[in-house]
Amino acid sequence: MLFNFKGGIYPDVKKAVTHKKAIEEADAPKEIILPLIQHKGSICNPIVSVGDHVKLGQRVAEGDPSDSAPIHSSVSGRVVAIEPRLCLTGENIISIVIENDFKDEEANELIIPDATNRIEADVLADVVRDAGIVGLGGSARPLSEKLLAAAKENIKTVIINGAECEPYITADSRVMIEQSEKIYDGAMLIAKALGAKEVFIAVESEKEKAISELRRVTTKKTGCRLFVLHTKYPQGDERQLVRAVTGKEIPPSGTSPDVGAFVVNVSTAAAVSMAVRKGKPLTTRVVTVSGSAVANPKNLLVRIGTPVKVIFAACGGFVEHPNKITAGGAMMGMAQYSLEAPVVKATNAVLAFCENEGKMSEKAGVCIRCGRCASVCPMRLMPIYMYKNYKLQRYDACDKLNIWDCTECGSCSYICPARLPLVSSFKATKKKLKEKISEEVTEENEIQ
Repeated sequence: MLFNFKGGIYPDVKKAVTHKKAIEEADAPKEIILPLIQHKGSICNPIVSVGDHVKLGQRVAEGDPSDSAPIHSSVSGRVVAIEPRLCLTGENIISIVIENDFKDEEANELIIPDATNRIEADVLADVVRDAGIVGLGGSARPLSEKLLAAAKENIKTVIINGAECEPYITADSRVMIEQSEKIYDGAMLIAKALGAKEVFIAVESEKEKAISELRRVTTKKTGCRLFVLHTKYPQGDERQLVRAVTGKEIPPSGTSPDVGAFVVNVSTAAAVSMAVRKGKPLTTRVVTVSGSAVANPKNLLVRIGTPVKVIFAACGGFVEHPNKITAGGAMMGMAQYSLEAPVVKATNAVLAFCENEGKMSEKAGVCIRCGRCASVCPMRLMPIYMYKNYKLQRYDACDKLNIWDCTECGSCSYICPARLPLVSSFKATKKKLKEKISEEVTEENEIQ
């Protein structure tokens, strides 16, 4: 029997249009834009100057090793600007702009370690840090930071997350089908570094082709097992995943290492293999380009820093002017108002919708206290009470309702018959609480 969990929803997955399409390598753009913050942590600083010639894979920016990941050029060419540019977050962030010379002259800066038997956690952390690897499933947390923190815990289980439960997105599905050997290799490298005894690759049951390919690999090799999950959103959330595989519940405000588990995305595992075995830094990623407004939806291997407009052009452009464009999935993605922003490390999809699909059919109404939001919340929270306190600006009350445990999955907004902006209100509440904490710390420092 497949694992199920309380709450969650069953949206129309809309994956049929791309899940059978093999990954295509997109043409390199004339210019790449590399924002200096592409991960959770401190911003990087440029280590190149305008006018410098850079090579493919050359490190062009770096930050605090404890909480950042360096950025590498995804083309060879000349640095033409270091200036604020629009990013997918809607902010203008200092970015390195490189003009492509289309020679792809490689830097080959990474040192390939001896991984015959086992790489210690600190050595593997150094390798993935030098390669600029972050969580590619959406978290974008520097993998080196995550590895070093987990090495201090008693990690018994490594879980490779292949759930990919968001509608439309099939990038990870294609990676599992086409790069299963790399996923297995990356998983075993991580498991051996952390001393884990169990390794699982977790996949939703509807991904039959990926399951078949991974079963072939895991049957042929040793030390890693396939774990098939019930198809449900948000099955790929770390808390649901850990509970499904290990039977253990991550405590409120806790993380997976608290229960002896370490979770990484399938694409992250493949990137680890490429860094260790080939000395390749993270300069590309697979992106699903889909939605009703896209002429020819595809799964593209895209160079990091490629403007979104170039990606849509590679898919034949639009069948009609899109009403809505998102970076990321339909549930948790961020709406875009421009096509100029570039793909970054955490971008797994760009979607464009026609008016009849991307437009809200109803305006926000009034809560009728139906309780649906609470029934679908996988974190067992009370969304309507958090929303009510947000409207009354009672942010401390939201804190007491454990709003920090909200993963912003969007299940509550999806199911709400009144179309209340629940998730956006929770994001705003968290921002207000962070501002309050920052003000309190500043006041305390001034007193001291």
